[in-house]
Order: sequence, then C-alpha cells, then structure tokens
Amino acid sequence: MRRPLRLAAVLFALGFAALAAARDHRPHADGAGFDQYLMSLSWSPSYCATHADESEQCGDRGFGFVLHGLWPQYRAGGGPQHCRTDAAPDEATIRRALAFMPSRRLIEHEWRTHGSCSGLDPADYFDLADHAFASVRIPPPLIAPTRPPRLSAAGIVQAFRAVNPALPAAAVHVACRDGDVLAEVRVCLDRHDLAPRACGGGMRDTCRDGVLTIPAIR
Repeated sequence: MRRPLRLAAVLFALGFAALAAARDHRPHADGAGFDQYLMSLSWSPSYCATHADESEQCGDRGFGFVLHGLWPQYRAGGGPQHCRTDAAPDEATIRRALAFMPSRRLIEHEWRTHGSCSGLDPADYFDLADHAFASVRIPPPLIAPTRPPRLSAAGIVQAFRAVNPALPAAAVHVACRDGDVLAEVRVCLDRHDLAPRACGGGMRDTCRDGVLTIPAIR
C-alpha cells in the first residue's frame, strides 16, 4: 500500500504547485496586471432615446459623443473589474468629470467597476479619463449633426482615422444596439501615455453592414 500512497502524495504536491503557479499569474486585486485602456465613447442621442429618465445627460443639453468609460484591458481580451478599494470620487472630482461624462450615476458606476482597477486614486483616474477623451478628435460629421449622418460602421472608423492620423485601423471599433443603431465608438490606448494602439483579443465591431441609424443631436 505504500507505493500508491507515495504516488498519491506526489500527485497532490504537483497539483498544489500547479495551482500556486496559476494563482501567481492571475491579475492582482488592484488590476495592476492590465495592458492597455479601452476608451468607450457613447453616442448620447442613441442612449437618450432609451433613457429619457437620465435628466443630467438627456435633458436639453445636446450632447453628441460623451465618455462612457476608460476601462483597463488585457491584451488577451476583457479586463479587471470591481477591484477592492475604499476610495470614492469626491464632489470636486465629480464636478470636473461632469464636463465629459455628464451623469453622476455614470461617474460613480465607472469608478466602482473600472477605475478601481486602474491603480490610481479617483482624482487621478478621472484626470486621465479627461486627457484620454481630449486626445481623440471627433470627425466633423459627428460633432453636432442636426440631421442623422449617413455612415456605416466602416465609414465611422474611416472618419475617425481621417482626423486622427495616428489611429491604427485595429485601434477603433464600433458597437451598435439592435445591429444598426450607433451606440459607441471604442478606441484602444496605451496604459502609460494614452497613445493609440491596436486592440487585443475579443474586440470586434457589432454593427450590420450598410448605413447605420445615427440619431441627430436634439
């Protein structure tokens, strides 16, 4: 009986070592192991068409693209979320962030879900989000259209690259609701200097071919 017992002990030890090694390569609780940021630009008229109760963003303020979020991402796809933190954005930070992320509820949600994994405090995280948002120019057809622009997903990518020559094609993706309603444009950025870079795994456009439904600014 000794040999089976010794074999079982060896197999247990090897299994434990493998588990420990796997744990060593898991992302840290603070998200420190992420590789890049994904900046999500939300097309506010599409959002407001289904969220009329969101008075801060969807009142009479006429937003086009607003910042949905700046999300830590892994090269393989996905990213850390809901990391442990006792910090929260104070009133001064929220007031500054409202200029580009016009909803207190959104600001607080984005901090809890994504900002908490950035390794930054709330003030620095939203400052970085502000710089990221300012670093990408919005194409003229999408700045303040009073009529629905006639653009496909590929046309939107092309329009963004035309006014942001440093954007690689693989750094820009378009997300749609119901297949053809413009929801978001997503841009991948370097985590250190916010330079545009090709997105990692799992990123793809979610829009049908052809002209999209792009509600005009109210």
